[in-house]
Amino acid sequence: MDDKIVTFESYYDPMLAHIVRTRLEANGISCFIADENTIGANPFYNQAIGGVKVKVFEKDLERCREILASEGDLHEQDHFEIDDETNTYVICPYCASTNISNIAEDNTPGVLNSIMNLVNPFQTQNNWHCNNCQQNFE
Repeated sequence: MDDKIVTFESYYDPMLAHIVRTRLEANGISCFIADENTIGANPFYNQAIGGVKVKVFEKDLERCREILASEGDLHEQDHFEIDDETNTYVICPYCASTNISNIAEDNTPGVLNSIMNLVNPFQTQNNWHCNNCQQNFE
């Protein structure tokens, strides 16, 4: 066949790319994932190569858009958190996901916590929560 393969969408989180792939395949669309192994080997290449790509035949592009439009946009879950201390992207050490939320580990009660943050804003320790594998890490 002479059908051209094109990138349908790119995701920074490999899990979201696989969710999209399975949704498309469930609707009869032939597709595959590209660049997942490169990012799996070194997650810091994620932004350099443009994320994990979902590849489809060009003739299926419009149908793919229709399928995902009815399912909702997953890109709102696909983002990077930046660690202020190291100025780098935060990547889960357990599953290499970038679907991370910032949580602060703090045992100080309410008003006292506010006062302590004004006096010493660096007293809280940044911790992260992975929204994919549900692990917490520093």
